[in-house]
Amino acid sequence: MENVETFKTLSNEYRLKILTLLKEPKKHFYNETKVDEVETGVCVGEIQKLLNLTQSTTSHYLSMLEKDNLLIATRIGKWTYYRRNEEMISDFKNFILEEL
Repeated sequence: MENVETFKTLSNEYRLKILTLLKEPKKHFYNETKVDEVETGVCVGEIQKLLNLTQSTTSHYLSMLEKDNLLIATRIGKWTYYRRNEEMISDFKNFILEEL
């Protein structure tokens, strides 16, 4: 059951914080690149700095969120950028509202 896995993924304060921060990327992140953080996403390094976690822990959390389709990853050169998957988040919200 995919919703059970999504609840597990969201049961971590840092993973929830990532989704919260990425809801308004222009408000929370300083964009050093020419990449549009709303369309393409935010670089792993910028997320890591704000969370004050190691790069490996941050990458692991981002991978978990991507695996559950809560984030979309875009690779540009050697960098990976993450943005929220608003469609999936909306579907999950509707599941909660309608089923619980």
